[in-house]
Amino acid sequence: MDIKEIKQIVDLMKKSDLSEFGVEEENFKLKIKRDTGKEAQPHIVSYAPAQPSAPVPQAAPASVPQVESDSGVYITSPMVGTFYASSSPENPAYVKVGDTVSGDSIVCIIEAMKIMNEIQAEQSGDIAELLVENGQPVEYGQRLFRLS
Repeated sequence: MDIKEIKQIVDLMKKSDLSEFGVEEENFKLKIKRDTGKEAQPHIVSYAPAQPSAPVPQAAPASVPQVESDSGVYITSPMVGTFYASSSPENPAYVKVGDTVSGDSIVCIIEAMKIMNEIQAEQSGDIAELLVENGQPVEYGQRLFRLS
C-alpha cells in the first residue's frame, strides 16, 4: 500500500460516517481512527510491519506541502524512508533546480519497507532548492524541496 492509497482511504473517511479503518497485509498493518466530534479529521493510529516484534511508528496525517514563514513553500516527506531523485540510477532525476512543477508532478521516490512510493508536489511552483541528497534517509515531515 502506498501513500496515494492511504490518502484515498482518508478522503473516503472524511466523506462518510466511517470512524475507524484497519487493514493488515503480508508486510504491514495500518489502522486509521477518526474522532467523532465536529470538524474531526482522520489520523493514522499505527502503521507498521505485520511482524509482532517490530516497533510501531506513530504518524500524523500525510500533508506533503507546508507553507513556511521563512522563504516559501516546501515539499516535505510524508513518511520515513530513503529519498531517491529518480526511478533508477540510470534515469535522470524527476526534477532539478529551475524546473516548474504542478500539483500532480512526481518529484521523487521514497522507499519505505521495500515499497517505492512516488511523491507528488501537491503544489505548483518552481524548484528553487533540493534539500536532500540521493540515497539519504529522510524523516516524516523533513523538507525535501523548496519551491519559489
